[in-house]
Amino acid sequence: MALQGPEELGEQVEEPEDLDDQDASSISPAEEITLPPGPGGDEEPEETVLLPWDRFSAWLHCICVVGFDLELGQAVEVRQKDQKTSICYLSFPDSNSGCLGDTQFCFRFRQGSNKKSSLGSFLETTDRDAPPCLKREQGHYYGYVYFRQVRDKSLKRGYFQKSLVLISKLPYVTFFHSLLKIMAPEYFEKQEPCLEAACNDIDRWPTPHPGRILTLPIMGVVIKVRIPTCYDKPGTSQLVQSAQSDSLVSIVLPTIHEVDLFRCFYPVFFHIQMLWELVLLGEALVVMAPSPAESSDTVLALVSCISPLRYCSDFRPYFTIHDSEFKEYTTRTQAPPSVILGVTNPFFAKTLQHWPHIIRIGDMKQAGEMAKQMKVKKLKNLKTLDSKPGVYTAYKPYLNKDEEIIKQLQKGVQQKRPSAAQNAILRRYFLELTQSFIIPLERYVASLMPLQKSISPWKSPPQLRPFIQQDFMKTLEKAGPQLTSRLKGDWIGLYRHFLKSPNFDGWFRNRRREMTQKLEALHLEALCEEDLQQRIQKHTEVETVDLVLKLKDKLSQAEREQLPVRPGTLSKLRAHIEAVILTLPEDLQGILHKPSTP
Repeated sequence: MALQGPEELGEQVEEPEDLDDQDASSISPAEEITLPPGPGGDEEPEETVLLPWDRFSAWLHCICVVGFDLELGQAVEVRQKDQKTSICYLSFPDSNSGCLGDTQFCFRFRQGSNKKSSLGSFLETTDRDAPPCLKREQGHYYGYVYFRQVRDKSLKRGYFQKSLVLISKLPYVTFFHSLLKIMAPEYFEKQEPCLEAACNDIDRWPTPHPGRILTLPIMGVVIKVRIPTCYDKPGTSQLVQSAQSDSLVSIVLPTIHEVDLFRCFYPVFFHIQMLWELVLLGEALVVMAPSPAESSDTVLALVSCISPLRYCSDFRPYFTIHDSEFKEYTTRTQAPPSVILGVTNPFFAKTLQHWPHIIRIGDMKQAGEMAKQMKVKKLKNLKTLDSKPGVYTAYKPYLNKDEEIIKQLQKGVQQKRPSAAQNAILRRYFLELTQSFIIPLERYVASLMPLQKSISPWKSPPQLRPFIQQDFMKTLEKAGPQLTSRLKGDWIGLYRHFLKSPNFDGWFRNRRREMTQKLEALHLEALCEEDLQQRIQKHTEVETVDLVLKLKDKLSQAEREQLPVRPGTLSKLRAHIEAVILTLPEDLQGILHKPSTP
């Protein structure tokens, strides 16, 4: 399976020099269709600095085309152990999957180099208000695939096989799959010219700002979406309404990222609560599925079942034996890492047999097997990928099984309740379970915040008190999850296990950073309320200059870290700095008015 070279694709389209981190040779084995700059569209006030291709880069890293070359295929790629090989193999289903027709799935892979994007600070600003699960990936890319395999007697192999792949840092799985449904069929019919047009369309899009309703034209179709924010109430989606003025809008997407949880968990539906615990605790999990579509959907469903908590370990919706991390993740010399892998190759049934938790998914189209999967299966019974669907593990859940949700969903199946309704019930169940678990932690962490009266403008901001596990455990007796959840069981044991997990580490780091920034913001606001003119009357010239330099540092920190200050605070601080500078001699004023060098 080789990438198509220019002799097959026709004339090679050169990549613009502006996209310094979109090097075709470093990330993609395919023809890059990131095209020469075109017109950039109307600029929004805060985006006047955006250059051609910056808007494209805010959404996508590149577009790849992956084809099958009978002569060059496997021989070439076995010798290459880099991202090109990974993308190439990840873009095609395993041969045993038998995916005829069109198939969509996604994969995720490590970023090869830490080359900073020229859009870095701008993207951080747009990312600030995104929910944890929708922030840009720092060390990974997503690949969104539209694969077509159809019979073609004119080809040696007898089949046309090709994938169109979108590479992005954004985890907008539903959005990019919808986008590919528009782009890929057009591309397979008309080839490069329509991709060139699509890239120019995308470079005219507004950037993906959380909270905004965006109208995105692509190939004669208009998509309307809203990017969620971290301020949205969890479990609600602000539906994008079609207005009468939207006569051009062809598609309104209700969500940009959510997968159908009920459809994904249907084959292992009796074990949803145990799976929630395994994901929450960052346990090593393998999903064995018959196709990349089912593998990637199930892995994404697992990762999202602890929302609004962010899953902080690695996860691979579709993982192959050609992945650069294959040896690292399959070694038997150490315990399996905290990662969720989705696989389809039968070889993994043997290679990953030592993993503690294995989910075997049957064909999701055959939906009649739900009632047979009530018991957890023993790992020793999992010999091949042909083993029956189910969960193979020796894990004993901390919480007692919630029979109510099982009955509710079973009743829905019997009554032929719409899939969307079943999905909503299951999503709400997971949300309430996660919130019951996380609220006591939020409450305790909030108590680590110093009192506002302890913040003095003329002293450094006070420090957060440390997280002490024993103290937190004591709070659970009166203010634990029993206040919001009907579930019984060993909640204490679950918390003890969670506090050692990567998910706790990631969550607490994020909360500590937010709270530290809040203290910095309160300190800055207190400083702005002071009468600095009166204070500097008692200062020497040297002390006044020192104060100006410190205030300038505060201002640049607030701008750099996007501190959550009240509106008008930074303007007030700039005015304070200017007023203090004007009290100094003219020679010092000239020096202090010069912008500070980085």
